[in-house]
Amino acid sequence: MSHTHHNETFPRGALWAAAVLVSGTLLATAIAHGTRQGLSEMPASVAVEVRDLRFEDRPEGTIVIYRAGESRLAEVLPAGGNGFLRGVLRGLARERLRQHGEVAAPFRLTRWADGRLTIADPSTGRSTDVAAFGPDNFQAFARVFVATAPHAARDDRLADSAIGARPGPSNPGATP
Repeated sequence: MSHTHHNETFPRGALWAAAVLVSGTLLATAIAHGTRQGLSEMPASVAVEVRDLRFEDRPEGTIVIYRAGESRLAEVLPAGGNGFLRGVLRGLARERLRQHGEVAAPFRLTRWADGRLTIADPSTGRSTDVAAFGPDNFQAFARVFVATAPHAARDDRLADSAIGARPGPSNPGATP
């Protein structure tokens, strides 16, 4: 039996074209990164109100919330709901454990002058703008924000009127 070997090579022109394309892409990326071209940034905003809160998962599925430094219960979120809120808190807690942070340290819920609402972990520096996940998820944290205010009225309508109408392209007249 004889085997025939053909001298097959990849076309040189295609290799050069691929090398030029990859090099051009890397060069364009480096230039854009160096000049910050194409990056969008939120303008600096001022924190209007801040809540440092401790969240505890209970075995029956409820989430209990305490204001930092207080032993009095601020809010209870019933089991079976608040999936987005639970997911965000678990993500923050997982990152805290990964970085060996203090498990009992409070998270920071902040309302900004531009209408944003963020949840942050001061021990890891991780922060999430909750409006980025849609109005329903924003409202979940807005209700917690309002409910945990000192002497807060426990009324969802208050959350809707206080910070629920998020300003933006679809609602330009809303006030934060």
